[in-house]
Amino acid sequence: MYLSRFLSIHALWVTVSSVMQPYPLVWGHYDVCKTQIYTEEGKVWDYMACQPESTDMTKYLKVKLDPPDITCGDPPETFCAMGNPYMCNNECDASTPELAHPPELMFDFEGRHPSTFWQSATWKEYPKPLQVNITLSWSKTIELTDNIVITFESGRPDQMILEKSLDYGRTWQPYQYYATDCLDAFHMDPKSVKDLSQHTVLEIICTEEYSTGYMTNSKIIHFEIKDRFAFFAGPWLRNMASLYGQLDTTKKLRDFFTVTDLRIRLLRPAVGEIFVDELHLARYFYAISDIKVHGRCKCNLHATVCVYDNSKLTCECEHNTTGPDCGKCKKNYQGRPWSPGSYLPIPKGTANTCIPSISSIGTPPKFNRIWPNISSLEVSNPKQANVCDNELLHCQNGGTCHNNVRCLCPAAYTGILCEKLRCEEAGSCGSDSGQGAAPRCSPALLLLTALLGTASPLVF
Repeated sequence: MYLSRFLSIHALWVTVSSVMQPYPLVWGHYDVCKTQIYTEEGKVWDYMACQPESTDMTKYLKVKLDPPDITCGDPPETFCAMGNPYMCNNECDASTPELAHPPELMFDFEGRHPSTFWQSATWKEYPKPLQVNITLSWSKTIELTDNIVITFESGRPDQMILEKSLDYGRTWQPYQYYATDCLDAFHMDPKSVKDLSQHTVLEIICTEEYSTGYMTNSKIIHFEIKDRFAFFAGPWLRNMASLYGQLDTTKKLRDFFTVTDLRIRLLRPAVGEIFVDELHLARYFYAISDIKVHGRCKCNLHATVCVYDNSKLTCECEHNTTGPDCGKCKKNYQGRPWSPGSYLPIPKGTANTCIPSISSIGTPPKFNRIWPNISSLEVSNPKQANVCDNELLHCQNGGTCHNNVRCLCPAAYTGILCEKLRCEEAGSCGSDSGQGAAPRCSPALLLLTALLGTASPLVF
């Protein structure tokens, strides 16, 4: 009976696993920075690489339009309906909420109909170009984890460039070009992400996939993040170890998916024909109903939490690191150069914690044995680490930590961590010694006794 039940459960698990395999939690790892583990000599911290959860980053951005007066409605104007360029009785009026189309409507909830959207002024000054820059700023380095998706309420533009900045908008690099005719617009041969490979994944391309005129079912423009991940992790993103390994070892790849700002450059509205209809210029404008940007704060694998306070994102750094991106070691923890955490080995990675400076603890204590689980603290020389504190090792047998430098031991104990009976050094742990009566228990047994002593009585 038990065997048949086990086999049934096993079969169910295999079925569920096979169904879920194509949809892995791509960025679901590394959600814990440290955990306490028990050794024969007590509790120690086991450190690991960690990162914040991926989320909708549009909740934290600031948007800027250039020119600043490009939004329609001031003064009020009429524009033509989508799909019918000769039905020009729609109105945009910034002074009337029901008729206004301000920039924040690009980021509101789109669960209702009709959609809310930002809209530019019409192309009434043709042949002067109708061009708009939409800049999204986070004042923080973020890592993109999913496709950037822009939904147009108007026709998708004939020409557009998506740009990124890594230095808070001081300099810009193209991410991707979009055009109905790449060769004519940007002197580039048209390509799609499917034309790329592991070796060319960083290539900046021009695509014609997302640039058509008035089509009710063609409103969306993508910048494909996951398709680029798939060159390393496979089509279903199952081989994340390969992707993480590449992100660890290839700085250009890591930087490619990292931004502080994004800029959408709208260069030419959807025309739909070869020539602009100068008699109906109110049919040409830009309108965006939604922008999606998913990512996480860049914390260099030293934090799981990124807080938004006073309109600013900041990593809550662990591993004795500090800074907006956890990009340096804390004061008195500069015993070796700062280093980002590492995704490898899967699944915990490597924390690369900052360790105490020798100068911060004075003359290091001398001892000959390696501390328990010293590898988890990533300290190659035990003399460089604190003797005790809340983050590292605890004094034993009732000892108390003094300035992180030494343990103050009870009268009966001695040693770096109060781990030895004082009578052992004098060779007087016999029956005549007041200390000799103390039972000799292994640390594991002492821990078990302490746990049982604090537990509630068992009721049978």
